[in-house]
Order: sequence, then structure tokens, then C-alpha cells
Amino acid sequence: MSVYYDLLAPEEVEDAYDIEVRGYPEDEAASLESFRFRQSQAPELFLGAYVPAQDRPRGRTLIGYVCATLSPDAVLTHASMATHIPGARSICIHSVCVDAAQRRRRIGLGLVREYVARAERAGREDGRYARILLIAHDNLRGFYAQAGFADLGRSEVVHGALPWFAMRKDIPGPQSTPASASSSESQHVSASASTTAQAPLTSPASEAPQTSTLPPGLWEALQQQSATRARPAARLLSSFPGSVQDVVSAGGSGGLPANAHDLLCPRPGCGSVILKGGAAGLMERAGVQLDASVSSPGEVLPEWLGALPAPPAKVHWWLVTPNAMAFENIGFSRAVQSIGPGGGKLKYLSCAECDVGPLGWCEEGGSEFWLACNRVGYRV
Repeated sequence: MSVYYDLLAPEEVEDAYDIEVRGYPEDEAASLESFRFRQSQAPELFLGAYVPAQDRPRGRTLIGYVCATLSPDAVLTHASMATHIPGARSICIHSVCVDAAQRRRRIGLGLVREYVARAERAGREDGRYARILLIAHDNLRGFYAQAGFADLGRSEVVHGALPWFAMRKDIPGPQSTPASASSSESQHVSASASTTAQAPLTSPASEAPQTSTLPPGLWEALQQQSATRARPAARLLSSFPGSVQDVVSAGGSGGLPANAHDLLCPRPGCGSVILKGGAAGLMERAGVQLDASVSSPGEVLPEWLGALPAPPAKVHWWLVTPNAMAFENIGFSRAVQSIGPGGGKLKYLSCAECDVGPLGWCEEGGSEFWLACNRVGYRV
């Protein structure tokens, strides 16, 4: 089989997404919107593996891909996974996936090695990239080691039920200008980053975008300011002596008690506002299975993702209506096979900023959104 590599075209995003949803667990697969964002904002970092197919519009069939965005961070974090900073020098890989029918043929390893080789070539030519970062489950650490990645140990990133491990591949800078290889991130910020995408990994140095040098220390100062900006402190429900009775107020819609405080992402360090105070009503109803993917006996959820009893035991929920516009920030999974109480397919709710979840659920096409009271933080 003749496999070759090329950058993914916009019309092939859905093909990549189809491979993603077949290849990843429901709580780890990215959304189609995320794929479109990555391809539109960082097309030079979305590499596909193809086989010729004369019956397809572009004469090829996608059988695997690697997609990434850019960050100034030296280690993959929730923040670097959720943003794209044009001109930054860390390549943050979000997904590596090969079509199930093409596995066990070393296509994945060849694809990752090709991706690394292109990044290294670009790094040697103009120093545009300094490193490649990713996180992997324990069973894939050896796979990425074969492609030259160093194992940094367990990652702080929480996405899905299983733990992740940080991997990094450093990229040498231009040999002709050693000083640039050790320069700070501020030396490689694109002058047109806000309006123009970087040149692809395949571009020669003569075609690389021109760069401008910021005053020494300015980029670091801006990053530090962003990282240290005051974020709301999320207080967990378990810290209130009266539990839900301490976080409600009268006057909610439909006669229900309302949330007295803003609801926040519960993950320490995030604090993103999910819902404003007074926008939800408190209800007690049968639970829904949100953690079906936690199947390993030794796997436990973080303390800040409160445990939920097995259905049909009752749970306290924040009910949000009539549509998703009521939220300040919310993420949705793709529809899963599980059926909700109303007969529709379930979609899990998560923090749109750091992707932590599931925080709650809704039914596909429904007008009710349910947040578990012990899976959100409270701004007090």
C-alpha cells in the first residue's frame, strides 16, 4: 500500500473527524467544531496520511492524521490545549489517530515520524519551532518514545477518565545562528500573527513569514500577566456545612430555588465562569450515568469532580433552560449511545475553557441542561 503525507484540506475535516470518533472513547473525542478550528487556525500543523483513490474528489483517501496548535508553554497544560497562539514555538499535538481498518501496519508511527521530521526541518531553517508537546495514556508511551519523544511523567491535564503522561520532543534551532536556538519566545512572534497563518511545515526558509523582534522580556511579561490574572476561586459544594441549602436563594424561574452564586469550573486553577447567579433552578431527580468510561478498578475521579450515585438514586441538579445561550461558558460532547430520561441521546457538558467534565448532561436537541451540583464550583 502506497502511503503518502500532505496537509489536510478544509473539505477533508469531516473525514478526519469521522476517524476521531471511531478511534477515541466518547469522553476523549474532540468535537467537529474543534477540528474546524484547528484546521482553519493552524492548517500548517494538520498533517494527513493518505492512500491514492481515483474515485475521491481529491484523488486520495485519508487514513490517519496529526493535528496541533501553537503555544508559548514548555509543557502541555489545559490552557495550551484550549488556545492557539500564532507565532509561538511549542507545537501542542491534540490528536494522533489512524483509521481502525489501517492499524497494525506501522502507519501511525510513520505518520508521527514524518510530522516530527517536518517540524525539525522548519526549526533548522528558521527556528520557528522549539519543541513538540503531547500527552498520552500509559500504553502509548513506548509508541511515542520510538518517534523520539522524551517521557516527562504524569501530566496534570485531566481529560476523560484515564491518567495522561506528558511527552516532549525538542527541536534544534538554525545551526548557522546558535544564539537564536536559546532565545526566548519573544524572539519569534510573527509580526502578522493576528491576521496571517504561519507557513506550512513544508515551506522553505525563503518563503517563511517575516518575523519581528519584540523588546526583551515583553512577551514573557505579557504571558505572566495572563497566567497570573485574578481568576475566581471555586469553592466546592462539599465545603458548605449545609450542602445545597447554603448555595440557593429564592426567586428562581418556575418557582424553583435559584443558584445564589456564579457557578464555576471546579478544576483548581481554571475558575472559568460557567453560569451566572440566579440563572438555574435547583431540582432533585434521578441520577444519570456520567462516568461509564471509568472501568478500571484503580481509577478514581479527582476530588473536585464529585462522586455521583448510580442511577436511579436521586441527585441534586442545577436545571438551565431554555437553550445553551443561558451559559457563560459550556462545552458539549458529541451525542453518545446512552439514552437519557426523555428518550434522546445524551450529550455530556464540560468546561469550554479547560475541557474538564462531565459536569452534567443534556439530551440531543433538548431544551433542558442539567449540571450536577457537586460538580461545579461556587463563587462566594
